[in-house]
Amino acid sequence: MRLVQLSRHSIAFPSPEAALREPNGLLALGGDLSPSRLMMAYQRGIFPWYSPGDPILWWSPDPRAVLYPTLFHISKSMRRFHQRSPFRVTLNYCFEQVITGCADDRDEGTWITPDVKSAWIRLHELGHAHSIEVWQGEQLVGGIYGVTQGGLFCGESMFSRQENASKTALLVFCDYFSRQGGELIDCQVINPHTQSLGAVEIPRRTYLDKLERLRKQPLSHLCWVPQVIFSGPCWKPSPVE
Repeated sequence: MRLVQLSRHSIAFPSPEAALREPNGLLALGGDLSPSRLMMAYQRGIFPWYSPGDPILWWSPDPRAVLYPTLFHISKSMRRFHQRSPFRVTLNYCFEQVITGCADDRDEGTWITPDVKSAWIRLHELGHAHSIEVWQGEQLVGGIYGVTQGGLFCGESMFSRQENASKTALLVFCDYFSRQGGELIDCQVINPHTQSLGAVEIPRRTYLDKLERLRKQPLSHLCWVPQVIFSGPCWKPSPVE
């Protein structure tokens, strides 16, 4: 197996099965972040991730981390918090602010460069990328964004500026997405945080089979319409100044 250099003149990708074992899942480099190439990548179980200043790197790891929305794990403390939540959760209210929050609120740095932001904002404008926003009063305090593939949502990143904000975003979205006909959330690579929320690892081949089925699965026709999807019992709008 060898790393493939992509051409700017073709959006074709090699088979995910050709990805390197070390580093796990590295498949190709180069190309661009055009909407057509990005959607081709997600349709094949491939995603970009790279450091600023480096060439674009494309990945399809084995195993793959996923979260089944109906199996989201909520701790007793989080359940108590959610029952008296001060948050409101919206869908597709402010995609650009969410991706900016994901880029800015990281001490370790981020791969979400201005070019990446522009590419995903374009995907959002085309109806392929979506955001979940968490509000405390009128302040955006957390959120998630990702790319839809029918009944599968490819989560890209999340951020939190208040305790439990990102957990609330994922908890509410899992319930909402499941009720719209969604079945799976792609978490890409397992980490302690997503694992604590119920994410598990499955073989890449299993993920690709699920992707092939789910990306053709229709959701409710109102699924991605901007809307409020949760208002906590203790949520209050900020007073008008």
